[in-house]
Amino acid sequence: MSLHPAATRLLLRRLGAKCVRTDAKSRAAVGFDSSKIAFPAEAVVLPRREADIAVMLELANRHGVPVTVRGRGTSLTGSAAPVRGGWVIDLSHWRTIRVDAEAGLVRAQAGARNADIQRAAAAKGWFYPPDPSSHEYCTIGGNIACNAGGMHGGKYGVTRDFVLALEGFLPTGEFVTWGTPTRKFSAGFNLRDLWIGSEGMLGIVTAATLRLIPQPESRWTLLTAFRDEAAAFRAARALFGARVQPAICEFLDRYSVHCAERATGATVFPGVAGKPVLLIELAGSAGEVRAQRKALLAWAAKHAVAQRAARNRAEAEALWAVRRKCSRAMFELGDSKLNEDVVVPLKNYERFARFLDKLRRDSGLAIPTFGHLGDGNLHVNIMYHRAIAKERRAAERAVGRLMREVVALEGAISGEHGIGLAKSPFFRLQHSPAQVRAMQAVKHALDPRGILNPGKMFEVFTVWKHPRLEVKLPWDH
Repeated sequence: MSLHPAATRLLLRRLGAKCVRTDAKSRAAVGFDSSKIAFPAEAVVLPRREADIAVMLELANRHGVPVTVRGRGTSLTGSAAPVRGGWVIDLSHWRTIRVDAEAGLVRAQAGARNADIQRAAAAKGWFYPPDPSSHEYCTIGGNIACNAGGMHGGKYGVTRDFVLALEGFLPTGEFVTWGTPTRKFSAGFNLRDLWIGSEGMLGIVTAATLRLIPQPESRWTLLTAFRDEAAAFRAARALFGARVQPAICEFLDRYSVHCAERATGATVFPGVAGKPVLLIELAGSAGEVRAQRKALLAWAAKHAVAQRAARNRAEAEALWAVRRKCSRAMFELGDSKLNEDVVVPLKNYERFARFLDKLRRDSGLAIPTFGHLGDGNLHVNIMYHRAIAKERRAAERAVGRLMREVVALEGAISGEHGIGLAKSPFFRLQHSPAQVRAMQAVKHALDPRGILNPGKMFEVFTVWKHPRLEVKLPWDH
């Protein structure tokens, strides 16, 4: 049932039926994201030009209609779900990408997919490093909203490190630009970075200018196995302490490896079964890679129980197939998964490994863990069967314990998924009352009527009391 029928009728009159859709099928399609927590939208807005967005926001602000911005809906925390109903603005068709090969910049509309930006940059000899697992589906607007990272984050950084300028709209419908398409900018408050990671609560991003770096001249991949997870974490600390900075350093615990092997039908290390691994890739100039390869092999000889180097890119891709398939393969351990993207500081890696062992024993659940050790962003996957109440309760308790431990270890409850709805119960574990009030003050200053993505982050939402959809999405990871 529409809570804003008069405003929605006015929106239809102003923008037309080609731009505004109110049929049940269209509204249902935007009612949930990859978190599978569904809410009914009152209308879907598919803007044809920037003026359409200005009209929609001016009407929403005047009539107090909630507005949720959406790309491809790959959020795992409910950030793109219209929890308060209202209007959903879908920017997935805003996909223009223009590469400035001379300056090493790319201007991309909010709906441009991450992988398409990478391919467009590569075609001109440039490299855009942020690469979430859903890069073939997720959009740059969503990446900016959650400050997404990926496997290359340890060496190159996350989305925030590559955004030079943003274009978009304030909740009032006024068009703004934050930053300029230049490598340096120091003229006023940095509201650009304030929008990055704000989950669409401070404004609507329509386009971004991104910094590119040259394509690495050389790459080399090494797969290493370890006695147990604590040994793998100790080895990673030793690697970074030796000033070796891999482009990628991916960790898979023994449970993730098992799932990947079942999915691929092949063992990672013949004769070395049931071991956690680090999958490492060096990238840079040929000389840099040669020098670091020598150091990396010496490190592996000292710390690993087995190692396997790729002799060419085809073999490297075969090794990376293990990493890409492990997440989906985890559903053999349970039909439901809570993918928690926590961050742990380097100094506490081994303590976190011990905690995970205890959490598995205490909960009785399978908790395969993998992630980006280069920046400490680990994906802890709490597997359970939705129809078994005992397992649902165990999973709920396990998430709470995980979040408390991460904060106690001076880490972060989210590295790239954001807070949205799913992590809102733990938001105040991370932030003091003074910090929360400061953020709420910023929200009120930019969005005094509270129309943009309301009900998220600051308000506690209990996922367990809300029915989830039985939907398999192509970007589930």
